[in-house]
Amino acid sequence: MRILLIAGAFNSLTQRVHAELGEQGHHVGVELVTSGTPLLEVVRRRAPDLIVAPMLKTAVPREVWSAYTCLIVHPGPVGDRGPSSVDWAVHLGADRWGVTVLQANEEMDAGDIWAAAEFPVPGVGKSDLYRNEIADGAIEAVLSAVARVASGTHRPQPQADLPDTARPGRPRPPFRQDLRRIDWRSDPTDTVVRKLRAADSQPGVRDELLGDTWHLHGGHPEDTLTGRPGELLATRCGAICRATADGAVWIPELRAPRAPGEPGTPKLPATLALGDRLPRLPEVPAPLDPGDGPRTWSDIRYREDGPAGFLEFSFPGGAMSTGHCRRLLAAYRHACARPTSVLVLGGRRDFFSNGIHLHVIEAATDPAEESWANINAMDDLVDAVLTTTDRLVVAALGGNAAAGGAMLALAADEVWCRSSVVLNPHYRLMGLYGSEYWTYTLPRRAGREVAGQLTTRALPMTAAAGARLGLVDRIIDCTAQDFAARTARLAGRLASAPATQARIATKKAARERDEAERPLAAYREQELARMHRIFFDPDEPYHALRRAFVRKDPAAGTPSHLNASPAGA
Repeated sequence: MRILLIAGAFNSLTQRVHAELGEQGHHVGVELVTSGTPLLEVVRRRAPDLIVAPMLKTAVPREVWSAYTCLIVHPGPVGDRGPSSVDWAVHLGADRWGVTVLQANEEMDAGDIWAAAEFPVPGVGKSDLYRNEIADGAIEAVLSAVARVASGTHRPQPQADLPDTARPGRPRPPFRQDLRRIDWRSDPTDTVVRKLRAADSQPGVRDELLGDTWHLHGGHPEDTLTGRPGELLATRCGAICRATADGAVWIPELRAPRAPGEPGTPKLPATLALGDRLPRLPEVPAPLDPGDGPRTWSDIRYREDGPAGFLEFSFPGGAMSTGHCRRLLAAYRHACARPTSVLVLGGRRDFFSNGIHLHVIEAATDPAEESWANINAMDDLVDAVLTTTDRLVVAALGGNAAAGGAMLALAADEVWCRSSVVLNPHYRLMGLYGSEYWTYTLPRRAGREVAGQLTTRALPMTAAAGARLGLVDRIIDCTAQDFAARTARLAGRLASAPATQARIATKKAARERDEAERPLAAYREQELARMHRIFFDPDEPYHALRRAFVRKDPAAGTPSHLNASPAGA
């Protein structure tokens, strides 16, 4: 079918729906819409067989939904209504939640039901839940609904005809800041964590801190540090620790409120955002392997299981600042000093990496210099992975990867992806040429012609498409919660396999041959020469694109590349 996606942004769910429908053989177009978009005119011009709205904040006009079948993806169970469904799921500590695909009509979220899916809710933040369990449920429901529409025989079910037991959800109001407010004097740690997690990555919890108003982003429980409720206790890797009524929480990021009529503000590591306002606090080191001890937070962890090592990392939004890269490199070198034959890089749920940290760069005194420092720190990390020749390195992607983060994965000997992962192995949409040795690793895996197509078309792809093109070596079909355990079992078998030592020797010889033919340093030098020109020329599109990304400026229109053939098709 000819399917038109209408969305407020080409966000993670819209990308996944786009890629998955393309995998099913549909011709998929995209239109990014705002309240001012002449949607009827757009739809008539596109003449789709079906309209799907994966993420839409504006109502579909009557003249559109009355003339075309229009499916709305609502991130809540049957009967749920309102714009804050995922926020409520996390805030309420729901055990189960759902996704409903319904037909657009006069009343928001009240249309006839084409399909629905349910799933358990783990104890994670809103954005993590949205990109994983909700996205998985959405794809299940969307594919089912599209197949039913295509059959021509299925009729959607009116919500009014369903018994109450078949409508577990209910209408809920918008989740505004007064509902998110933290009472530091009386709220226990678990309540504070739930409020913080229900607000990431947007809008954050509005709060007063050190005499200013901030939006707090992310929350992790701390069981060892204690103090006067509301007091700042310590810092760790850019995060701040704040006392609750019965313990403490780690808050990784802060964002200054947006002034009326002003652009959005960068979301930054908490200590960087506070700057000189921050009092002198102890920097409490993060344990690399916290084990089963008291709850605490660390964005980098290392553990071993026999001959397999696991270097896990999780950075907010998948963005890796200069500091993130340097700390991860230090942890990687520590892992490489251990007596293992397989090292798994990644392995947690949610984002693997999206490359350099555009928010930190935008907030820097000199964004060009910070861009340069960040890309070099990324390159140092990728170089360490590429030159590891005494063990096999596996990149385990439990979540999405893009730009330099995707190229970090390709530096490994094997790339393992959860089946739901979306890959964006390109840089063009941010006005960048790219580095991270992509001119070596991408053609090595996909061939020079395909590498050129991927970086030029700049479209998202499924893990299955990545496997067909040679970018993915193993697809693991499991839930986000099960990915770490499944990866660990597979890594253990690989480390113990009789052929592994021979593979390591073969890998070492191949690296020596490649180095003799063209040194890695030559790839890096050529890539960075292009990047240096981009970073230090204020007229390059990168700077305006970066600002628009950080400020969340609305799209001026639908980029033409979104209506090209899907990657991997």
